[in-house]
Amino acid sequence: MDTVKSYRDFKKAYDNGKSFGNRNLVLYVRKNGLDHSRLGITISKKTGNAVIRNKIKRRVREIYRECEDDLKTGYDYVFIIRRNVPNISFDELRGSFYHIIKISKIRK
Repeated sequence: MDTVKSYRDFKKAYDNGKSFGNRNLVLYVRKNGLDHSRLGITISKKTGNAVIRNKIKRRVREIYRECEDDLKTGYDYVFIIRRNVPNISFDELRGSFYHIIKISKIRK
């Protein structure tokens, strides 16, 4: 799994990407011109301490890993984690993730 790391790539996704959202997540989708997709995760420091933020990022990466083969390739997927996510279960987060994928129509 390749990741979006630079500020410039995140900014391109925010400015030129298409956005989709629900109660727990916001997704920005943008073509990246590569032959593979990349994942980016943004989470505010207001969400919790570093342990909680890293736990949420690990969960999102794992859910992405589950469905990575079903998603279109050549895109940057940037997820913004909303502040209520630390209070939800893994299954609820997975449901939100799949819901946002469904409404964004990025499945192959």
